[in-house]
Parts: sequence; structure tokens; C-alpha cells
Amino acid sequence: ADCLASLRRKGLVVESGDPIGASGVSGAPNWHMGSAIAHAFSRWSGCTQPPATADSLPDAVALMVQRYGPPPPHFHRREDAVARIALAEPARTALDDLLERRATCRNFDRSHSVPATQLSALLKRVFGVHGMEELAPGAVALKKNHPSGGALHPVEAYLVVQRVEGLASGLYHYNVEAHALDLLREMPADEAHAFAMTTVAGQEYFADAPVMVMMAARFARSMWKYRNHPKIYRAILLEMGHISQNLYLTATEMNLGAFITAAINEMEIEQAFSLEPMSEGPLCVCGFGARGAAKTTVEFDPAHKVWPAGHEHREG
Repeated sequence: ADCLASLRRKGLVVESGDPIGASGVSGAPNWHMGSAIAHAFSRWSGCTQPPATADSLPDAVALMVQRYGPPPPHFHRREDAVARIALAEPARTALDDLLERRATCRNFDRSHSVPATQLSALLKRVFGVHGMEELAPGAVALKKNHPSGGALHPVEAYLVVQRVEGLASGLYHYNVEAHALDLLREMPADEAHAFAMTTVAGQEYFADAPVMVMMAARFARSMWKYRNHPKIYRAILLEMGHISQNLYLTATEMNLGAFITAAINEMEIEQAFSLEPMSEGPLCVCGFGARGAAKTTVEFDPAHKVWPAGHEHREG
């Protein structure tokens, strides 16, 4: 009995009807057991990295190649192909220019504040609703600018605002129905930045973004339809990928930089925003704002559409 109790405390043994055992997370109705365990045990708390993380150093890739050898080839060729059919080069459009300028930002201008009009436009385009249809009493389908499993759109946007014109720094929720920001907690600027650092596990170059968006899934929304389904958790992750790309493209069109990271301290985010992790849990953090004038932290821009060729990394 003592051994069994010990295994339950470690989450290595689960009881019927309790798919996450004693992991410290309560209730997971309609979850598939494998997904529930993966979600519960991949959440971080208190994870920090030094301000200059290893992958941001200018010689990081060279050091990895020296240690591990080169990565798998960048182009994948199938030697068993029976033919190769050449494709015509597509005609360029404005979308090509926008896509080429889309690159993850690690160098935010710490003096820049996002205009409220830009924040409003970005939230509406990326997270906002653009149509509604009642499918059955109480069951409403929303039109948003990204695909969603079953058109259920479970993803919510929680914001850490540091520098937005006319807004107090602090924690907000984007109210999609009203297209408004609901202030949850006002914070002094230094406290907001400290919390931003916590959310992204010490990745200082991301914590400098004027606006950070915690993307959290209301799991019950998706699992109302896809009960105990082994694929719905994956569909929610894919949806967040679609949303983040819309955020990148919208920010790029506004001449802002953007980022997304999955290296986050979920537990601290849950606590700050009063989220029950198996009902509404954060899975990634995005951010956006003006780029700095100098590249003090490594960015990957092979097309040289953001930083001109020869713009070397320099220490700030």
C-alpha cells in the first residue's frame, strides 16, 4: 500500500476516472488519458535561463556542430523517386514580400510603445470574430481568420502589457465578444517586466516585447465534441500555430517584430491569470513590438530582408 501511494504521488499510477492521478492538477473531464498526462507533466514552474542563453550567442551553431557534428541535411531528397517534374516559378505578389520580411524578433526597442490603434487592429485580425452562425440552440460557430478543429475556436488571448499608448501596464484578457480588453490586474512597469521574464523562462530578449500574448486553450470547448479523443490535443496545438503565423504576418505588415515560444512557465501563468490548467491552460507565448536599431542578440534572417547582409552581431 505504501509503495502504491508513493507511485500515485509521483503520477506514475493513475486511478480509474482520474487520468492525471496525483499530479497536483484537478479534474480533466473528456480528456484522452495520454493527452492529459502529456499536458499535465510538460508544464514548467520556476524554470529560468541566463540572460544570454546559449542559442543566442553568435557562435552557438558552430559550437553545436563542433560538439555533435552537422545536423541532418537541410534539403531532403528521396533516392527512390522514379521521376522529377520541374515546377514553374510563381509570379511574385505582395504576399511574397510580406512573407520574406517575416522573421522572429529577439531585439525589441525597449523605448518603443505600441500605439493603441495597432494593438486593436492586431487583436481583431488575429483573435477577433468576423461572423457568427447558430448551428443548434446554444451551439454557435464563429468565423475567425484561422482554422480550428470542429470550428470550436477554444484559444483565448491573455496579455502582459508593458508599453502600449494609453494603457496601464499589467495583465489583461482580450474579450472577443466585445472587442475590448478586460483589465485583470494593473502592475508597475518593473513588476510587469519581471513577470514577463517569468512567463518566458528567463528569455530576456523576448521579455522586452511591449506586448506579450499568452495563448491558452479552453479545453472543454473542444472536448465537448471530441470526447476522450486522442487527436484533439494535437489539433489545439496546430490551431495555435495557425494563430501565431497570423500574428507574425500582421505584425510584419505593421513593421513590427514578433516571436513565439513554447519555453514558458505554465504554472506561474496559470496562477497569475487564475486559470485551472486542465480546463484552461497556456501552451505558448507570443509577443510583438518595434525592433531595435541594432542586432544585439542573434536573429535568423537568411533572406536578409530584416537585417542587411553583413550586419554583424555586436554586444550591447
